[in-house]
Parts: sequence; C-alpha cells; structure tokens
Amino acid sequence: MRLSFGQELKQEQKTILTQRMIQSMEILQLPLQQLEERIEQEMEKNPVLEMQEDEQDEDEYNEKSESADNGGESFEHEDEMPDSRSPDQQEDFQIADEFASTYRDTIDERPIRSQNWLEQESDRLHDAMANIPVQSETLQDYLTEQLTWFDISPELREMTVRIISNLDSNGYLQTGLNDILGMKATEEDRQLAKQAWQLVRKLDPPGVGARDLRDCLMLQLRYDMPYYEALRAIVADHLEDLEKNRLPQIMKKTGFPMNEIHEAIHELRHLNPRPGAVFREQTAPYVVPDVTVTRGDDGNYMVQLDEGHTPQLRISNYYRDLMKHNETSKETKDYIKQKVGAAQWLIDSIQQRRTTLTRVSQAIVEHQTEFLESGAAAIKPLKMQQIADKVGVHVTTVSRAVDDKWIQTPQGIFPLKRFFSSSVAASDDEENVSQDAVRVKLQEIIDREDKSKPLNDEELMKVLQEEGVNVARRTIVKYRQLMGIPNSRERKIWM
Repeated sequence: MRLSFGQELKQEQKTILTQRMIQSMEILQLPLQQLEERIEQEMEKNPVLEMQEDEQDEDEYNEKSESADNGGESFEHEDEMPDSRSPDQQEDFQIADEFASTYRDTIDERPIRSQNWLEQESDRLHDAMANIPVQSETLQDYLTEQLTWFDISPELREMTVRIISNLDSNGYLQTGLNDILGMKATEEDRQLAKQAWQLVRKLDPPGVGARDLRDCLMLQLRYDMPYYEALRAIVADHLEDLEKNRLPQIMKKTGFPMNEIHEAIHELRHLNPRPGAVFREQTAPYVVPDVTVTRGDDGNYMVQLDEGHTPQLRISNYYRDLMKHNETSKETKDYIKQKVGAAQWLIDSIQQRRTTLTRVSQAIVEHQTEFLESGAAAIKPLKMQQIADKVGVHVTTVSRAVDDKWIQTPQGIFPLKRFFSSSVAASDDEENVSQDAVRVKLQEIIDREDKSKPLNDEELMKVLQEEGVNVARRTIVKYRQLMGIPNSRERKIWM
C-alpha cells in the first residue's frame, strides 16, 4: 500500500443520481392516492403549476403567442401598447392598481382556480368528511355506564372504573391487581380491588374481566345451557386436547360419549373468546385500483390507468408571460425560471409514470391471460426480470412500478405483485406450475379427502405427483402452514 501526496489522474465509473432521477423514481413508486396528495402539495408550493382544464385553452394561448411573434405588432414597454378600454373601465383599473399598491400584503397572488377545480376540491373534501368514522362507544364506556345499575359506594365505583380502564382490547385483565394499586396499597385497598374485579366480571358482555381464555369461557357458561356438564369439563380441563383434536382422550378422561362431546363442542362455538373485540373499530381498507383491465371486441385484454381525481398539470400562462416581459426584474425571472423547471420536472415524471406503469401492466396481463379467464389455479410462473426484459427497463423499475399498486380484473381486485410467482417443477411431460397453482391444488385435494381418514403430508405429496406436480414433503408442510391448514391428525373427524 503506497501513501503519497502527489497528484495522479485515473478513470473510474460511478453511479450518480440527479435530483430529477430521484424525483422520477419517487413518483413512479407512489400509488394513486399518494400521487394525488403529492400533486396537491406541489401545487401549493409551486405557484406556476395549475390544472389544465381544457386543451383548447392551451391551443388558444399558443396561437396568440405565435401571432404576436410572427405577424403582431410588438411593444417594448407596456405603456406603449394601445388601450382599448373605455374611460369608465380605465378608471376602474386605476382604482384597482392604487388598491393593489397600497394593500400589497393583503392580496393573494396565487393563480386563480377555475370553477371546475373548485367543484372537484369541494367534492373531495365532502367525500373525506363523509368517510370519517363516527366515534363509536368503547368497551370502557359501555361497562362504566352499567355501574349505574348497582347501588355501590363511591369508593367501590372509583375502584371499579380503575379496573375497567386496565382491560385490554379483548376485555381481559392482564394486569395484576397489585400492579394496578401500586406499592403503597393497604390491605383494605386490596380487598376493595378484589370486590371491584368481581363486579366487573358480572357485567355485560359475559367474559369481561377474565384472566385468560379458560377463565373467559367459564364466565360465559350457564346451568341452563345444553350439555352443560360436558361443556364445563372440556373448558375446565381439556382445551389443549380439543385444540389438538384428541377427542378420544377427552372421551376416556371425562366418560362422556363421543356424540355428546361433539354436541358440547358445537355449543362451545357459540361462546365468545374475545368479548371486548366487538367494540374495536373494524374498518376494511379502501383500495383504489391504479389499473383497470378490460376486454376488447377482438378478445384481447387491454389495460387502462385509472387516473381518478388526478389533475392534469400545466405551467401557468401568466408566469410564462411575466418571464418574457421586459419590465420583470432579473430576480423575479430567475425565481420563475427555477419554479418552471421544477414544474416541468414534475409533469415529465408523472407522464413517465403513466407510460411505465401502462407498459408494465400490459406485459403482465399478456403473460397472465389464463389467470384472467380461469382464476388463481391458472396463474403462470412469472419473475420481474421477465417483465423487465420484455418492456426494456431495469428490474428495479418494474419493482417500483408494481409496488403498492392494485389492478382491477374480471376476477377481482388484486395487487400487481400478486401476478409474480415462483415456479415449481412438474413432471417431464408437463410445464412448470406456479406456487400459487400448487396451493390451489393442495387445497382442492384436502377439501375432497375423507375426513375420517385424512391424508398425511407424504400422501399429499404422492397425490400431487400423480397430478403432474413434483414437490418435496417439506414443501407440502410449508405450504400447508402458510395456508393455515392443520395436520392430518387435527383434521380428522372422530365418530
């Protein structure tokens, strides 16, 4: 290793990302809703950006500009231009100019929004307000209201509310009473806490205040329930056996016949293992598809970008004229030039996003045509590198294009990443199949098996091999666990 302070000349290659390239990658990766938010933010920061309502407005501006450059009379100063306004109009404009000069700080110089833009913005705000979830009643509120039914002392009520506030989202009391009371609690405080806890366990819904699952189910048992004795025995001592489907052991230890155990299990399914979960706010995520697939008259599938409320952007004509005006200061022109460059970068990035996403989506759809017609069982193996080679872009560009994007198809709405699946080796006379197709086949085999003699993993592997899919036993185990399918012993139905 040589160390020196001399100068030397050498060549090396470096990957340098310009700001424009970074912005283009960021825009490409944004889903539709986030893209709309990004455009709104850019329009607020950049005054030269405005919505393009109609292409005719742009054409008229270009025609006027060409007319002024080619055949129109030019004027170096604004005061040399002829004034075609009437005397009354001239007086009105003079008053407006004096007001603008006197109260310059109070005037909003942002470009005026069109009526169409204002209506769309109003509709968007209205939709946002309509989608705000109504504040629902919490479990703690519901339980606290029930305390008015009991004639209790203020001290007991305060302690009960304290216990209620420590319940988790499922209605369980995971915190110990000593932890709730603290180190300085007296024996009287502990007795009061136990009394408050027992009161909570009597409230509705049944099962609140329980320590664990067994305690929760025991609180919900009633003497008038069918098969109460068998049900109580199972909940008290055999939940683990029930989880492992060891019904013969339950029958042997409890002495109840198998048919009564089955009936008790049926009643057990009516109990609620999470009594507080009903008060949790459960809202399905709202998905907006970025791409829609339609079938043309020729039978081919075509993709179309769902632009939604995404505004079409353009550079303001007002600032274009202002930058060309001779009386505009150099500082103002430099500022406008900077903003125009940033606006043009954004417009170009959005257009590039449209082009890339359309080409990538179309390539995916052409490869997965059978999936669109027949469903998940017909999905083909596909790698991102295949799409990158077909479209002529880098594989990372494909990854950014499909990231967090959704596509609406005749089979439903799916994430674009859903169409990429690794292949599994098939028999010699069969084509390789995707992992998703193997999972579908595996589910079909398990659905039609004899539940009194369910197939083990070795037998499932042999059945798949007979259907032309060569997979190892450990692969069957992995797929089964990913799909939430229990093993053969736990799938067995005891008679």
